Amino acid sequence: MPTIRLTPPELRLTITPDTLEFADTSALLDQDLPWIGQERAEQAVLFGLAMEQADYNLFVLGEAGSGRSSLLKEAMAAMATRRPTPPDLCYLHNFDAPERPRALRLPAGRGRMLRQAMAGMAKTLLTAIPQQLNGPEVKVESERLVQAYKQKESQAFSELDAFAEARDFSMRRESDNNILFTLRGPNGQALTEDDMLLLPKERRNGIAQKEQEVLAEINRYFAATRPLEQEMRESLAALHRQAIEPLLARECGAIQLEIADEGREASTLAAYLEQVKNDLLDHLELFNPAEDEDDLAGEALAQVLSRYRINLIVDNDGLCGAPVIVEDNPLYRSLFGSIEYQTENDVLVTDFSRIRAGSLLRAHGGFLMLHLRDVAADGLVWETLRRFLRSGRLQIEEPGTAYAPIAAVSLTPEPVNVDVKIVLIGSRDFYYELQETDPELARHFRVKVDFADQFVATDATRRATAVLVARTCDTLGLPHFSAAAVARLLEQGHREAEDRTRQSALFGQATALIAESAALCKSRHNGPVAAADVEAALAARYLRHDYPEQLMREAVADGDVLISLDGERIGQVNGLSVVDLGDHRFGHPVRVSARTYAGGDGLINIEREVALSGPIHDKGVLILQHYLAALFARNAPLALSASIVLEQEYNGIEGDSASCAELFALLSSLATTPIRQGIAVTGALNQHGEVLPVGGINEKIEGYFRLCLAAGLDGSQGVLMPHRNRRHLMLDSAVIEAVRQGLFHIHTMERAVEGMELLTGLPAGSANQNGVYPPGSLLHRVQKALRAFRRACDAAEHRPESGRTRPWDRAGDCLDQPV
Repeated sequence: MPTIRLTPPELRLTITPDTLEFADTSALLDQDLPWIGQERAEQAVLFGLAMEQADYNLFVLGEAGSGRSSLLKEAMAAMATRRPTPPDLCYLHNFDAPERPRALRLPAGRGRMLRQAMAGMAKTLLTAIPQQLNGPEVKVESERLVQAYKQKESQAFSELDAFAEARDFSMRRESDNNILFTLRGPNGQALTEDDMLLLPKERRNGIAQKEQEVLAEINRYFAATRPLEQEMRESLAALHRQAIEPLLARECGAIQLEIADEGREASTLAAYLEQVKNDLLDHLELFNPAEDEDDLAGEALAQVLSRYRINLIVDNDGLCGAPVIVEDNPLYRSLFGSIEYQTENDVLVTDFSRIRAGSLLRAHGGFLMLHLRDVAADGLVWETLRRFLRSGRLQIEEPGTAYAPIAAVSLTPEPVNVDVKIVLIGSRDFYYELQETDPELARHFRVKVDFADQFVATDATRRATAVLVARTCDTLGLPHFSAAAVARLLEQGHREAEDRTRQSALFGQATALIAESAALCKSRHNGPVAAADVEAALAARYLRHDYPEQLMREAVADGDVLISLDGERIGQVNGLSVVDLGDHRFGHPVRVSARTYAGGDGLINIEREVALSGPIHDKGVLILQHYLAALFARNAPLALSASIVLEQEYNGIEGDSASCAELFALLSSLATTPIRQGIAVTGALNQHGEVLPVGGINEKIEGYFRLCLAAGLDGSQGVLMPHRNRRHLMLDSAVIEAVRQGLFHIHTMERAVEGMELLTGLPAGSANQNGVYPPGSLLHRVQKALRAFRRACDAAEHRPESGRTRPWDRAGDCLDQPV
């Protein structure tokens, strides 16, 4: 079958605006926006978000710009409205072990109520407790207890004073309850140490003995009065507790009834309030201090009252349904929570009120979206997330304190169970790597949401895309698009998908084009965006990015890169390659040349020898080599040394789309038959000589066309491409116009030999039953050359032995005979 020359209508899909059935996108705002071309992903999302069992977290695969994040946010928000609102989470002071704060979950909104109630109770008690303690009943009973104690204590002191008086000692009691005693002389005056030294020794010894007796009696006095004082204090404390306990019971009971009246939360809160009440009763003296203890007692009271604060770390008050959290900065503290510290006397100190919640705790009962690249970038975050997925429990900690330069007070909050559905967005490579290297973690993400990069285009998908354009214009405040402009956007979607039957699902690129087209529209005219505005935006985008392509064209024009665009050459052909810079792809030609001679080295790929080619390119060359052997080795083993190179290629090459061009250069060299230089070639080859489709076909053709246009089109230039690439053509209008005028041609081939016929003007030829090709054919010339190489190699080795013939000698006798 000969090559086919394509006509202009075959080079591009054109969408008629009338088929869209609207004037501009403002008429589509009332329509629902479906998941365009993502039916599989949509079903997976709905299943995964509704699944309540553990380990059914979602792993979302897809390219950036496919709408995976925005669509998942919408789906999570819709599903969250059907879920119950999760409880609040509070941390409380642990009276038994302050370093281990207790966690308390309460129904949504009750946490805030508890915090306000406890703060209100503390404020109330600051005035109510002193008033109660200074009330008439308590005051009278307190005075009675004090008077009773003082009476007993005075009687004991009177007995002590009489005992000392009998031994010539006078007693004096100080305000701090210390007792001083002095020795009296004959005249009742107090004796000093000097007076004592003047007394006779016997007298001094007697006084010392009496002094010991008085000291012993003082000790007995204290032994008798101290229990009385303790009894008085206990009685006063019991009196105060008895007076205050009803007040505290009333306050705590009101809080209990207001916040939680049943369930586990009620019992936990009741136990906590009981501890609060007991702690208050143990510190009643701080509410009514003595005048000389006001400052110290005030600080101590503030410290005691701080224990009763409620640290509400998750407040779901006002939330309708489940929370939806998107964590764009998953640092350890922001994801798992933290404990704040402050420095006091060169020590890091903290308490339960400095515990802070992270995204995981705030997402309890709902959904949390994470990007895998962000999470995996921090090893500590990744390992902690693994442990959480394994246990379902979260322990808030501050890991950095272990390496702090100063001592730190440790705090270990009570761990809590967290029920959250994690939506992890990542790449396909990482997903399958995870399946292989870490199946334990992978089993926690049983729902794979695979977003397609492209989808089959239908009238429904095009209508849905138009609705997307309408929504985008409305959201961004842009002018709406006419039907013709939407049709041009749709055509660009096919161009990005490289398929006239499929449309690109990477709507992030479409959104950028919408914004750029609308900006040009507003600068040029009022009204809806026209198709010309979209064309102008595409042209402006190309101009912003085509500088590297311009440099390569200039290198060809200046003669720095050798590319022939006309005439004929033996053993050389223009191949086509694509340069992908991430933000811009463009095609450019590269000269493929081959040299052949007799020998036994076989086919040498120079790029491979110098490590400038990738494995796919090397695979293509090996396929080419074996296809060549299959064509001619039936008559004789190949005695061939050949080299193939992509000239002036210094950055490396990958892909097999040059294998057809390499074959053509090789056959041209063997047949010493020139090849038309105006036709560039692209196409991959299989072992049966069939031409396989290649990628980047539009960029390759347009890149070569621009180079020919700069040099001057003469009607001989064109591109030879695989026949199977026809549906991938979405060429620029300039190329199509040149084809229409006959200045540029695009040919397709199904088999490699068809391409050689176009390039050389010779028939390829078909082998007869003996494997011999007809005279005058291209392959006949190649066969003769290979036969000559075989004879040359045999002559160099002084073979065959006299009188012996070989099968390929007999076959070679008929090479020049008609078939």
